Amino acid sequence: MKNLITKRLQLSANDLLRDLTYRRLWSSILISSFGAQITMLALPLTAAVMLNASASQMGILTFMETLPFVLLSLPSGVWLDRVRKLPVYIAGETVIAVAVASVPVAFWIGAVNMLWLYAVAFIIGMVNTSAGTAAQIVLTQIVPRERLVEAHAKNALATSGAEISGPAAAGALIKLMGAPLALIADAMLLLSSALILRGIQITEQIPVNEKPHFWRDLKEGVHFVFKKPLLLTLAATVGTWQLCYNAALVVQILFATRVLGLSEQAVGFSYMGMGAGTILASVYGYRISRYLGPGPCLVSGVAVCGIGWLSLALAPTNHWGIAAFAFMLMCFAVGGVLIFINFLALRQAVTPEPMLGRMTSTMRWLILIPAGPGALIGGWIGEYIGLRYSLGLAGLLALTLAIIAWNNPIIRAIKMLPNLHNQDETPQS
Repeated sequence: MKNLITKRLQLSANDLLRDLTYRRLWSSILISSFGAQITMLALPLTAAVMLNASASQMGILTFMETLPFVLLSLPSGVWLDRVRKLPVYIAGETVIAVAVASVPVAFWIGAVNMLWLYAVAFIIGMVNTSAGTAAQIVLTQIVPRERLVEAHAKNALATSGAEISGPAAAGALIKLMGAPLALIADAMLLLSSALILRGIQITEQIPVNEKPHFWRDLKEGVHFVFKKPLLLTLAATVGTWQLCYNAALVVQILFATRVLGLSEQAVGFSYMGMGAGTILASVYGYRISRYLGPGPCLVSGVAVCGIGWLSLALAPTNHWGIAAFAFMLMCFAVGGVLIFINFLALRQAVTPEPMLGRMTSTMRWLILIPAGPGALIGGWIGEYIGLRYSLGLAGLLALTLAIIAWNNPIIRAIKMLPNLHNQDETPQS
């Protein structure tokens, strides 16, 4: 039995984790994901519990994190195509560490308030606008394009490990230290992640442009995306999903604490459902994508998210409601993994390396334009109509989106990753 277990745990000969460079990247993702679990709970709990934020204020908090993507994504893409990506990624981890560490500092001096949290959220969003894009490009510099879906699935598996144990640990930290002080642990984990990234060796050729022109380069990136029906269809689908996600996100902590009556620690334990969902989708997502095709697999993820949000909107305020909260988180995790392992791989597969920065930034800009309005709409509905209605809107809209996308011929026809050198936008099954 011991030999059988050992054999099952051994990596296959061609497993990506046997590559030292990818393994360092994967380890960094794992560590920073643990930190992200703390921020994901501590920041909104600081607002909801300590500062008694309203649903509209929670919407503004989420909006402030998405606003930089709308303002800065396109120019950051032009800049990224002219610089090395790994140093940007490392700097981003460091700056976010400083930003989240400022919350406990403000708490100690008695200055923490919603304006401070808005500023921190804006800084996190601003850094992720460039560093998050750089991180996605670094992966393409390490992993062959034909293995991108597999790599994204393994990255999701790294985050799932954090999502299983991270929320419970974060909940315990928050109970012991308070939500603001728990962010110190996140800052330390982000700094550790940055140190690991510093050890990665990547040979990157920066295109030499004798006469760089900002507006011309920006237009080239936008035109590249808008000339590809596949990229536009993906942007419309995932952008609408982002609207649904943010409408639900801004009220889910309020629903858990004020409707279901969960403590901070109980919320943390409930978030373990997200970890279970991420592991499930990470293990089987690549196989599902190969069986259904990347397009249908992505649409399935949208539907699963919709089912989760709608189930919580209809949940009773008893132990079944608590179970529904954990179930919603699990559905979101499963759906999110199925969406993004395919979405990221598809857009990277059809883009030449010199255009990756501008394509990634343009796509992130397009899909996150609806995120801010989604957060504000969800917050307004939650405050003036009811928290359940925000969740119900997100669920019904996501299921409608899944039906529309399933019937879209471009998405339904994607049965395998497109070839970079094949200009046909609709891959054949």
